[in-house]
Amino acid sequence: MSKKANTPLEDFIVPLNINGLKGRMLKLPAPAGKKREILLIYGHHASIERMQGLAEELNRYGSVTLPDLPGFGGMESLYKIHEKPTLDNLADYMAAFIKLRYKRRRITILGMSFGFIVATRMLQKYPELASKVDLMVSIVGFAHKDDFVLPRRIRWPLRVTASIFSNRFPAWFMQTAILRGPVIRACYSIVADNHSKLKDASKEIQKQRIDFEIVLWQCNDIRTYMDTTITMLTADLTKKQIKLPVYHVAVNVDRYFDNHRVEQHLGVIYNPVKVIKADSAAHAPTVVATAKDAAGFFPPALRRLLAQS
Repeated sequence: MSKKANTPLEDFIVPLNINGLKGRMLKLPAPAGKKREILLIYGHHASIERMQGLAEELNRYGSVTLPDLPGFGGMESLYKIHEKPTLDNLADYMAAFIKLRYKRRRITILGMSFGFIVATRMLQKYPELASKVDLMVSIVGFAHKDDFVLPRRIRWPLRVTASIFSNRFPAWFMQTAILRGPVIRACYSIVADNHSKLKDASKEIQKQRIDFEIVLWQCNDIRTYMDTTITMLTADLTKKQIKLPVYHVAVNVDRYFDNHRVEQHLGVIYNPVKVIKADSAAHAPTVVATAKDAAGFFPPALRRLLAQS
């Protein structure tokens, strides 16, 4: 890897200014002899720090760029420029980023969960960018609202809650009055024994993960979070095809998605779809994932593809 073990991650994070919005971008230079340029797009409830394990593992195969999305990871939201964080607007943002960052160079795109539907919508809106993509990878991504396995007793309260708090004043109240450290810590502590991110961890690791969850909830714009939650629960990207193959990394037991439905819907958009099973029991790495923790999301078949010139 080009990132030395004793070099802080912060040394590779640079300011990002695009479309009037300020955020950050992680730039890991390629190891010697590696030419692949990799764009990693993170998912929902995420930040650069949450995805650092994936980025470091990917860095074995080329340079890695991991930009913030508007309203995520501490970046200013689209509301600042009087736009909503719709899927189309996020796709426009990613297209602008690629045109500025890569110009005529070819890229590998890895979209993580929600990040994959942003990348997919971008390629649907800007088909000329598909010719720049030498490898398209979905890491537990999806393409349709019916891919979710959430029961109605969870889906509809989630949809109603998201609809309420995607409005300006309820979102402001939640961000300032509810999403405070002690409140978030108390909520996670109550459900720790049953929560997928906490139940397998020691008390010390649980505390570290809860500390990071507090950071995530406070650095992400809650109005954007709620609006994009609605986007995920209503998504249907099967109306337009993309002239690219896609390699879809699926986990054996995904608590969010039905793998068979995901494959079917991806097959409507991409041709062909190659499913690669990952040796992981989680939908995504934990919030404090290291490169070692993230390794399970890179099965041998995907590593062979990434290692190609």
